[in-house]
Amino acid sequence: MNKPTLSTRQTLMRLAFIALIPLLLIALMLWVGGWLTPERLTSDKLVTALQQAGGHHPGYRRNHAKGVCIFGDFTSSGQAATLSRAALFAPGVTPVVGRFAIAGGNPGAPDYAVPVRSMALAFYQKDGEQWRTGMNAMPFFPVQSVQGFYDLQVATLPDKQSGKPDPAKVQAFVQQHPEIKPFFAWAKQYVPSSSWIRDRFNSINAFNFIDAAGHSHLVRWSMVPHAKYQPAEAQEKKDANFLSNDLQQRLAQGPQQWDLIVTVAGPQDRGDDATVAWPADRQTINAGTLTISRTTPQQAGACNDINYDPLILPDGITASDDPLLSARSSAYAKSYHARTHEQAEAQ
Repeated sequence: MNKPTLSTRQTLMRLAFIALIPLLLIALMLWVGGWLTPERLTSDKLVTALQQAGGHHPGYRRNHAKGVCIFGDFTSSGQAATLSRAALFAPGVTPVVGRFAIAGGNPGAPDYAVPVRSMALAFYQKDGEQWRTGMNAMPFFPVQSVQGFYDLQVATLPDKQSGKPDPAKVQAFVQQHPEIKPFFAWAKQYVPSSSWIRDRFNSINAFNFIDAAGHSHLVRWSMVPHAKYQPAEAQEKKDANFLSNDLQQRLAQGPQQWDLIVTVAGPQDRGDDATVAWPADRQTINAGTLTISRTTPQQAGACNDINYDPLILPDGITASDDPLLSARSSAYAKSYHARTHEQAEAQ
């Protein structure tokens, strides 16, 4: 038998390499989905845990399911341009499409039953790039890791008989994740405001602002309301939708505003631990003013089709080393795919 020539061997090697590519892709998809390592935490498991906590509500987000769309613009002060070369921080006006929501996966939950609220925004720069951010009305995150967040969802699932979380499971969780104790202390004394327009919304996670010279600045940010804080009162608990009703009434009287306050990290501040609030004496910059002028129901509004992925960032902003960011991005994508698929099937 004749030995294969050099050209024949090269051809066979190329064919073998080509055949290997789809096998590698299949293996990669199985790994990402958790099929090859079932003990590994995946975005599917995380979204499933959120769905178990909030119930299955086809066509809605798996978390922060109840909300409304908001529309307005951001007027830059120009002051943050020293920290970031992102176009929206140059003096000028940038259109914004956003969303107010309450935490949890139940779109029918009464507004007063959920203390944590959120503001999500998509900034549409003139150069075509976008900045998307999801912020929460709490000072820090309950847990440091993605696994901790998953464990929290599992530990606080309502018991089938009592309808409440099992105290023993919660206690075991706290022993395993003691970093949650400050959050529990905050939640115990926190009184929600009477309106979305009175809430301060925080990025929680840290990011990097990149300036014109390429230097990186570790930052967090907050949307600080112009309206003064007022606690929710007993009369609000008589209206399951008091937040959206209040917002409509206030916008009918005129636009509502927040200042985008950027906090610059100190030398000792870390970007990978969202459970720790940075000291109040850190440098802050007023980057500009967010003005919200109108609202629409979410299911018929522009915000319904927006995935407020925190890693959709323009040039001039990058992710920090916080592990929660990539997990949020992946879980948001899973949730977005599931609900839009369900919405399409329902049409």
